[in-house]
Amino acid sequence: MSSNDIAIRVSNLSKCYEIYGSPRDRLKQFVLPRLLRLLGKPAQRYFREFWALRDVSFEVRKGETVGIIGRNGSGKSTLLQIICGTVSPTQGTVSTHGRVAALLELGAGFNTEFTGRENVLLTAAILGFPQEIMQQRMDEVLAFSELGDFLDQPVKTYSSGMQARLAFSVAIHVDPEILIVDEALSVGDARFVAKCMRRIKQIQDRGATILFVSHDVGSVRTLCQRAIWLDSGKLVEDGDVFPISGRYMEMMFRDEETAEQGPPKALEVQAKTVEQSDDAPATSADAPAAHGLDARPVTHWGSHRGVILAASVCDAQGMRRDTIAWGEPIEVLIDVRVPADIPREHLSLAFSIKDLRGTDLLVSTTHDQGTHLPETESFRVRFRMDNHLVTGKYLLVAAVENREHSNVAHYYEYFEGAHYFSSLSDQRFFGIFQPTVQQTVQEA
Repeated sequence: MSSNDIAIRVSNLSKCYEIYGSPRDRLKQFVLPRLLRLLGKPAQRYFREFWALRDVSFEVRKGETVGIIGRNGSGKSTLLQIICGTVSPTQGTVSTHGRVAALLELGAGFNTEFTGRENVLLTAAILGFPQEIMQQRMDEVLAFSELGDFLDQPVKTYSSGMQARLAFSVAIHVDPEILIVDEALSVGDARFVAKCMRRIKQIQDRGATILFVSHDVGSVRTLCQRAIWLDSGKLVEDGDVFPISGRYMEMMFRDEETAEQGPPKALEVQAKTVEQSDDAPATSADAPAAHGLDARPVTHWGSHRGVILAASVCDAQGMRRDTIAWGEPIEVLIDVRVPADIPREHLSLAFSIKDLRGTDLLVSTTHDQGTHLPETESFRVRFRMDNHLVTGKYLLVAAVENREHSNVAHYYEYFEGAHYFSSLSDQRFFGIFQPTVQQTVQEA
């Protein structure tokens, strides 16, 4: 890769913080080691080290959009702060090529005593953006942020959502060559978040480099081509966003007993590629017409793997189809063998259809529909509908769940990529779904 193509280069980056048990220990550390060294005695440390980052290296090409994923405390924000220059690394180097605009946290960089307008000009000056051009764009900043008369009020009077809107509006109006977004879209109403996502895509189309941090894996898959997964300050995986985010979700949704075994074992499992996975079903990929499970799932996890025997998208006669015509009736068939140790009271079977970016397009569960499941060990569930997916490629997810708690599901088995298939239409449709819509016209 040519150095001219690199927007961000991170080399052997580490960051260590000194953690003190009390303010007294901080004072001791400041004074006593120096005195002891003057007296020729060994110095004692009064703090413990916390490594927020450990030997992280990667490169981001110009025009690339990269998602940074990881649990809370994994080092994502520290990494972005170092890239932006607001935090100094303990070891390693970072180089950026281009104007960097960052949304790190609410109000970061704002002087709360200044008005919104004054903070817009101050931020532009810090970024080296011409003041006269920023003055010309002030009306655009105001329109996008929707602050109205509050633009001339002190920022200390703003709500968290107003600060987020102003920060985002400034960042997108300074013509960033590198845009860094750290959970900035988690605050604000859905309409404004959608507005921001559209603008980020416009910045993408202009060729800007984007680092995007979000706990919403769907947003990461929608925006990013690549994902960097951090855990406990270390880089776990770096590559295509779909499989990496899938393995990250597998780790996040792993049942509590497995999670308690500790990060090192979990990370060792996650580092496997799909081709290396011991969990790949035995169904041959050479027989796509057979009702079974695809041999190369995106992700596959759960506390009772092996419960799902087969899952596929079929025609009205129950035959597995890899290509389905728009408008024709289809069935999603899921065959399971549920062992006796799985309670039936809150048992649910579910499927979802995703696009190849991992976005859920359609989700249906027996729990939500109130469908009664038999007490027998083996049974099949059929989900019937008409295919309203526009021309494109999709994948099927099959899951067996415990839905005792309405806000979260425990997965006995989650199989993402049970069947890859295509939808085909003779007509040109827009959007994702094209259902039959009744239309009427009335004269005024």
